[in-house]
Amino acid sequence: MRVENKTIIVTGGGSGIGRALCRAFAAEAARGVVVSDINRESAEQVAKEINGLAVAADVAVEADVKTLVAEARAEYGAIDLFCCNAGIAIEGGVDTPDDAWQRIMQVNFMAHVYAARAVLPEMLERGNGGFLVTSSAAGLLTQIGSAPYAVTKHAAVAFAEWLSVTHGDQGLEVFCLCPQGVRTAMMHQFEDESAIGDYLAKVAVEPEDVAAAVIKAMADQTFLVLPHPEVADFFQRKANDYDRWLGGMRRFQKSLG
Repeated sequence: MRVENKTIIVTGGGSGIGRALCRAFAAEAARGVVVSDINRESAEQVAKEINGLAVAADVAVEADVKTLVAEARAEYGAIDLFCCNAGIAIEGGVDTPDDAWQRIMQVNFMAHVYAARAVLPEMLERGNGGFLVTSSAAGLLTQIGSAPYAVTKHAAVAFAEWLSVTHGDQGLEVFCLCPQGVRTAMMHQFEDESAIGDYLAKVAVEPEDVAAAVIKAMADQTFLVLPHPEVADFFQRKANDYDRWLGGMRRFQKSLG
C-alpha cells in the first residue's frame, strides 16, 4: 500500500506517533488526512498544519467512531486506510480498579473493533483497503509494571492477526505497529514514575522514525512494523524457549529494582 492519493483516518492524531503519521501521510501526497483526537484543539492544530480535516472523537465510544468515519467520508469520499493509533497507559497489576481496566480495554482494544466495524464493509466490497493497529512491543513481549497495558496490547496484536488471516485474501492489508520506547508524552509518563520508563528512554526513537517505519512497511506489505529491530530478536527468543524467556524477564525486572 502506498498512501499517495489515499484518504486516511488517524486516531490519536493530535500528538506523538499519531501526529507524526499525519505529517508523513501528508508529505506522501495523501488525498486527505483526517486528524482525530479526543483533544479537539490538538487535532485542529495538526489538521491546519497539513491542510487536513480535524474531527474530535473518543475512540472508546463506538458512536464517536461512527461519526468520525461519516465525517471523513462526507469530506473525502471512501476511506482507504484507517490508523487505529490512539492509546493510553496505566501502571498496576491485578489490583488495578475495574474502571481503569475497563477504560484501557476500551481505548487500547475495543476502539480497533469499532473502527473495523465502521470501515471493513466498504473495503471488502470494493476489494481493497488498509488497517493499521498501533500496538506495542509490549503486545509481543510484556510490560513490566503494567498488567493492563500488556494485556490490552496483546489483544490488539491478536485482533490485527485475526483481521489479516480472515480478510487478507479479500484485499485488506493489515499492519501491526509494535514500537518500544518512543519520545512521546506516554513514554515520559512511565519515565517519571518507574525504572522501566528509564530503560525505555535509553532505547527511545522519535515519532518521526516510527512514521517512516510505517510508510516503509506499507510499501513492502510487511505485517509487523518494528521501528526497533531488536524487538524481532526478543520475540524469536520468546518463541524458541518460552520458559527461558520468562526467567530472563524476571531477572530483568529484578535488575530494574
